[in-house]
Amino acid sequence: MSEKTKENEAEATANGSPKPTSPNADLKHDFASFWNYSPAPESSDFVEIRKQYQHYIDGSFSVPAKKRYFKSINPATEEVLAEFAEGTSEDVDKAVKAARKAYDKVWSKLPARERGKYIYRIARMIQERARELAIIESMDGGKPIRESRDVDVPLAAAYFFYYAGWADKLDYAFPGRKAEPVGVCGQIIPWNFPLLMLAWKIAPALATGNTVVLKPAETTSLTALKFAEICMDAGLPAGVVNIVTGAGQTGAAIVDHPDINKIAFTGSTEVGKIIQKSLAGTDKKFTLELGGKGPNIIFEDASVDQAVEGIVNAIFFNQGHVCCAGSRLLVQEGIADKLIKKLKQRMETLIVGDPLDKNTDIGAINSKMQFNKINEYIEIGIKEGATIHQSNSSNLPDKGYFCKPTIFTGVAQSNRIVQEEIFGPVLTIQTFRTPEEAVEKANNTPYGLAGGIWTDKGSKIFKISQKLRSGVVWANTFNKFDPTSPFGGYKESGVGREGGLHGLYPYVNLK
Repeated sequence: MSEKTKENEAEATANGSPKPTSPNADLKHDFASFWNYSPAPESSDFVEIRKQYQHYIDGSFSVPAKKRYFKSINPATEEVLAEFAEGTSEDVDKAVKAARKAYDKVWSKLPARERGKYIYRIARMIQERARELAIIESMDGGKPIRESRDVDVPLAAAYFFYYAGWADKLDYAFPGRKAEPVGVCGQIIPWNFPLLMLAWKIAPALATGNTVVLKPAETTSLTALKFAEICMDAGLPAGVVNIVTGAGQTGAAIVDHPDINKIAFTGSTEVGKIIQKSLAGTDKKFTLELGGKGPNIIFEDASVDQAVEGIVNAIFFNQGHVCCAGSRLLVQEGIADKLIKKLKQRMETLIVGDPLDKNTDIGAINSKMQFNKINEYIEIGIKEGATIHQSNSSNLPDKGYFCKPTIFTGVAQSNRIVQEEIFGPVLTIQTFRTPEEAVEKANNTPYGLAGGIWTDKGSKIFKISQKLRSGVVWANTFNKFDPTSPFGGYKESGVGREGGLHGLYPYVNLK
C-alpha cells in the first residue's frame, strides 16, 4: 500500500467516512459472507502434556547433565507449551553409548522377523494414539489440525508399516548381496513435519538392524517425546531408540561424535553444508535432505480450476512449511490472467486462524523467528518492485504468529523472493511462452528438490519431467507422498534418498 493511500484512509477514517475500497472489495465481501463458518475446535482436554520433559536415553527419561531446560512456545497463542531438556555433549555421549550397547548386544543380533514385529507394533500404536498425536502436532507446530490428522500422523504410521515389512526381506531388496547394518545412526529432524520426519528416519534404520540417537527440532520436540512413550509401551529394547532434545549445539555434538556411523539430516541448506564439511575425511555415511524452491508449471492446456486447487495445496494449506512446496508458479501466458484471477478469488475463501479449528486452512507460523523471516522476505519482495497481493483475512487472531496468504506478480528471475527459500505462505508468479522457457526458468535456482507439471497431455508430462532437475516431479497434483516412493533432491537440495527401497541403502553396508 502506498503512503498516499494510507494517508487517504487515515483522513477518511478521521472524518467518519468509510475507507476507500479496492477493486476487489465486493469480491472479498461476497466470499467472506459465503465462507462464514462457525468455529469447530478440536478438543485438547484429554491430551496430557507435562510441564517438563527430559531426554529419552537407554529406555527411560533422563535428567540432562547440566540440568538446563528451554521453553517451547505454542505459536498460535504465544503461551509456553512445555519445557524440554537442553542437550549437551555429555547427554549425547550417554545416548550414543546406550545405542552402541543396544546395537552390539541386542538389536543387531535379533532375528529380522522379531525386529519387524517391534516396528509393526509401533505403527499400530501410532494409529491408536493418532488423535492425540495430531492435536499435539498442531499445538506444537501451528499446522491446521486437518493436515496433522489427515496427512502427518497417518503417513508416519504408514512408513513404520512399510519398513516393518522390509525387516525380514532384505535379501530380496538387495539380490545377491548381503546387507549388514551400519551401526549407530545420528538423526536430526526439522520442525515442519516433526513426527513424519521421525518416521522417515527411524523406521528404515530399525528395519535394517541399526540403533538411533535422534534430535528433534527445538521448537517441535513434543511428538518425538510422545514417540518415546510409544517405544516404551511397545517394549522396544532399551537403547535402540534414544531422543536428545536441544538446539544447534546438540545437533553438532551428534554429528561430531566419533562413535556414530551414519548421519541423517533434514533442514536448511546452510546447516547441511556445515555438516557435510564436518563429515569430510571421516568414514561416516550420510544423507542430507535440504532446502527447495519448487517450480509449479501450469501449461495452457491444463484444467485451470484443478490447477488452482493444486497451487493452494502446494503452498498455502501447509503455510509454505514444506521444503518441496510449490513456491514458484510458472504459468503459460495464454491463461495467466485467468488463472491469477481465479487464484485471488480462491485465496479469499481461505481461513487463517486457530490450528485446532477444523475449519482452518492456514494455521500459525511455527515460531516468532520464522514469522519475522517471512515478513522480511515480503518486505524484500516489495522493495524489489514486485506487485503484492494478500488475501483479506481481516479476522486474524490477536495473538500468535499468523501470516496472510501472499502472492507476488511482476517478479524477475533474479529477485531474491524467486531464488531463496522463504518457508512461508508466499508464492511468486512468473509467465512463460514455450515449454523450453518454462524448463529454463524452473531449473534456474540453486535447488532441485521437487516440482509440478499441469497439463492434459501425458507426452508433455514425460518430456518436461525428464528435463527438470528435481528429485520429485508431480503431474496434475502436488505434495503427494507414499512410503514406497523415494524422496530427495539435486544440487543444493541434498544428497541421497529417503523412502521406498532407496531409503534402505543409507542404512546398510552391502557385501
